[in-house]
Amino acid sequence: MIARAEGDNSLSDILRDFKKYTSKAKVKQIREERESRLEWMLELFAKAGEPLKKIKDYKFWQDGNQAKEIYGNKFMGEKLDYIHQNPVEDMIVYKAEDYQFSSARNYAELPNVLEVCLISPQWKTYR
Repeated sequence: MIARAEGDNSLSDILRDFKKYTSKAKVKQIREERESRLEWMLELFAKAGEPLKKIKDYKFWQDGNQAKEIYGNKFMGEKLDYIHQNPVEDMIVYKAEDYQFSSARNYAELPNVLEVCLISPQWKTYR
């Protein structure tokens, strides 16, 4: 995720709230869809949260993050490309813009479920 904090918000607060919201939404989705192939995920999330006092039910996200300050356009392009290529590297999709939940779709001007503020039109092409 590439994010910027404005006003009284801190990046730490934004990331905390993002992780809280997305973990609850994903667990809810897994429960509601009742897809047998997904139920094992709830077991893993529950097991990961067992030894932690502050975790009530499920531990969805790993601790920590790899925050990097973006200091230039080249570095920004590298980070955006890295994010977009993750599903390709994991062999989930063949092309970055094929991943339904990637902003690569926005840059490729394809329909997307995510609302994204494009950083720059210069990053519209992929490998």
